[in-house]
Amino acid sequence: MTFEFFLCITTLMVLAGIGAPIAYAILLAVFVYLFASGAGVGIAGKVLMDGLYQSFILLAVPLFIVAANIMNAGTISDRLLSFCVALVGRFRGGLGHVNVVASLIFSGMSGSAIADAAGIGKIIIEMMTKSGHYTRGYAAAITAASATIGPIIPPSIPMVLYALVSNTSIGYLFLGGIVPGLFMGGVLMAMNWWLSKRRGFALEEPVPFRELPRRTANAFPALLMPAILLYGIYGGVTTPTEAAAVAAFYALLLAALFYRALSFRALYLILVESARSSAAVGLVIGGALILNYVVASENIPSVLAQHLVGLDVDPLVFLLSVNLLLLLLGCLLDATTIILVIIPLFIPTCRELGIDLVHFGVVAVVNCMIGLITPPYGILLFVITAVTQIPLSEIISEVWPFLGVLLLALLCMVLWPGLVLTLPRMMGYAG
Repeated sequence: MTFEFFLCITTLMVLAGIGAPIAYAILLAVFVYLFASGAGVGIAGKVLMDGLYQSFILLAVPLFIVAANIMNAGTISDRLLSFCVALVGRFRGGLGHVNVVASLIFSGMSGSAIADAAGIGKIIIEMMTKSGHYTRGYAAAITAASATIGPIIPPSIPMVLYALVSNTSIGYLFLGGIVPGLFMGGVLMAMNWWLSKRRGFALEEPVPFRELPRRTANAFPALLMPAILLYGIYGGVTTPTEAAAVAAFYALLLAALFYRALSFRALYLILVESARSSAAVGLVIGGALILNYVVASENIPSVLAQHLVGLDVDPLVFLLSVNLLLLLLGCLLDATTIILVIIPLFIPTCRELGIDLVHFGVVAVVNCMIGLITPPYGILLFVITAVTQIPLSEIISEVWPFLGVLLLALLCMVLWPGLVLTLPRMMGYAG
């Protein structure tokens, strides 16, 4: 490690440690490196502009953010929840199952865990607590856990970012996330059923079966969005970026024209909020692009790859070790930073060891999502606390069983790559 790079890393750790926004910490650390090495600051601008100019796929990020915010602002979330209550609300732990199924459906529209938790999550938490069958902490904990599925089932903003740094097909990454996302939903529902039975949670009043067709028809236009996205991408009609634009436009049509639940003022506020969220993500992306240039200049990925290959590391051991490291980092860093800054360090080694990059990418994104509910950082826990005013201590005390089954699901994905790669291979992926 050169002295200049040591200064860069030290600056980044100190600033992040004292609570500075991670985007500013990265940018300041990079400028310290450039000044210490005698390089011109203009290099940062060139790297940033080159990275953005060559990354057309990044346009998908603000478009998915707009789509998610429109979905939350209209009555679409309410209609989806009504459909889910009729579908699975009659079983033991009914509203807990509704919570998970709603996240599975909404994940096919938003691509963001935070959007799921802050939007549809807030509504279902109120439903669960008002029923009198669930504690506040339990309702918030299962909401946080189910929101992690949002970026696994396509569309997925984290997978778009991973495709940026790994040059992997975003279409195959989206396909690879479908089975793992459903698997995560299944283990969460199983844990919810077991806890509900053990604690004696009362059964919800079942919705009559004759109501199911009406509620399905009411939610059907919203349920079509994932199908439209997947057909557009895999049918060759649209690129993933164009599919994001279609998602935003379709959400606008539904909310404004079909359901008539969106005013011009509400749309203005949605666009402003989406711009702020996109700018926050853009700052991290910009800082990460420059930091990745610094890391490449230091030749760290190649040295790391050569060192590990020289040690004849078993690919499974390497994959398990990287996942353990990402889990630890997930307790402290947000998912965007891990994907853009940390994961690129391991991609050359994955290529050297013959690890499939689609498998690695999906597993890494799942890992980062689990980090969102891992104390002490667990940004999803803070988001839910902020929107519901439920004390953080109550959520943390209830989240451990759900965290445990998600870790078990992650281990299964690492050990059996077929969970991730079966669908992509069926659609022609050669990996």
